[in-house]
Amino acid sequence: MDTTTAQLSPALSQAVLRVLRALVRVLVRHGMALPAFVELAKRAYVDVALHDFTIPGRKPSVSRAALLTGLTRKEVQRLVERDDDQADDGSGLPENRAARVVAGWVRDSEFQDARGDARPLVFDGSEPSFSTLVRRYSGDMPPRAVLDELVRVGAVERHADGLLHLQSRVYIPRASDDAKLAILAADVPFLIGTIDHNLQGLEPSRFQRKVMYDNLPAEAMDEFRSLAASHAQQLIELLDAWLARHDRDANPGVTGTGRMRAGLSVFSFEEEIQPPVEPARAARAPRSKRTSSDQENKQ
Repeated sequence: MDTTTAQLSPALSQAVLRVLRALVRVLVRHGMALPAFVELAKRAYVDVALHDFTIPGRKPSVSRAALLTGLTRKEVQRLVERDDDQADDGSGLPENRAARVVAGWVRDSEFQDARGDARPLVFDGSEPSFSTLVRRYSGDMPPRAVLDELVRVGAVERHADGLLHLQSRVYIPRASDDAKLAILAADVPFLIGTIDHNLQGLEPSRFQRKVMYDNLPAEAMDEFRSLAASHAQQLIELLDAWLARHDRDANPGVTGTGRMRAGLSVFSFEEEIQPPVEPARAARAPRSKRTSSDQENKQ
């Protein structure tokens, strides 16, 4: 083991342990026991070995995957032959398209009233309509599917007159655990991918910053939440407008080569710092005290 690896391993182990603690809280809360997680971890290792660490000009092999993952070739073969879930690149996630529609409704002047607020819309027909909004900001997604999703999470309400009213300036799934867990699947890999990119020293580096203080009074939290939400929302809306102008789904007139995914994720965090607590230890049977004669006999 070279010096660099020897220095990195303890740091990597501690980093992975902290990440896993955060993930395991979610898993335990949702009833996933260790054996199920281990099986998923094995599948992830094999998938990464076969698709992300191939040798140029050579087909991925079970033997190489076994070498990289530490699994046996038999175990790798079992995982390869297993009927896995359909691959999903994330481009069709409903929350991504729905978020675009909500953002467009909020910032596009065609869908605003005289005060600059999101105006009530008819589903289809006279312009501007919800269907027009969806076609502009959600590509080929059916307007009915987008509406059903936004109604489901409470972002849109249909009034008695048939008009659709925006209830929230942002799309936040809150009607089911499945919708919320989709955010875990979509957002966390992007963060880890950015950190991995920067750890490799690849150029151009990706923006990765945070600000944090750890001795704040609880009374300051309400003001912090309000300040963070306000400024973060302004930044998200600014970048959303720029990205929409350069995205082929939102703006079919855009030209250029390749297909890239890019964005910026913003989130706040809070935790109450507690003094360390010693875990309860199992009671031990009292030791018998040796007499002086016993001690002498042991010498």
